[in-house]
Amino acid sequence: MTVTTTQKDLEGLTLTFVTEFDAPVERVWQLWADPRKLERWWGPPSWPATFTQYDFVEGGAASYFMTGPDGSKPAGWWTISFIDAPHRLEFDDGFADEDGYPVEAMGAVHGVVTFETVGSGTRMTVTSHFQSREQFDQMAQMGMEEGMREALGQMDAILADVAV
Repeated sequence: MTVTTTQKDLEGLTLTFVTEFDAPVERVWQLWADPRKLERWWGPPSWPATFTQYDFVEGGAASYFMTGPDGSKPAGWWTISFIDAPHRLEFDDGFADEDGYPVEAMGAVHGVVTFETVGSGTRMTVTSHFQSREQFDQMAQMGMEEGMREALGQMDAILADVAV
């Protein structure tokens, strides 16, 4: 199983997933850096993502939507704030309206992803930093923890593909 631990810190307003892969850091990094690979796992299997914009540089923006089982297409955005390839990535992630503009009422979640070599594999830690307890609770009610666990669970299969 990809996800080894999940930790909720209600006081620190964080949700952290620790994952380990039997692949080198650079290959795991590519699952974030390459939008075609990213959309193979970003989102649970029943909500696949499509990235329509992906400028993977500091200050770069990304736009995406997910397609739900009912055909709905909720949209999201990223602003990439820090890249230290292949060790650290930081970005803000939020919901977008149907024209692609951020939904301010939902705020943004700051994501920090770190990669470290462990033996011949990689430990990846993904921490989501919430702006408030209300936002944390709202995302929890929307199933963020389960959705992220399912999304990360797809990475092993992609890494097993020799073409990755």
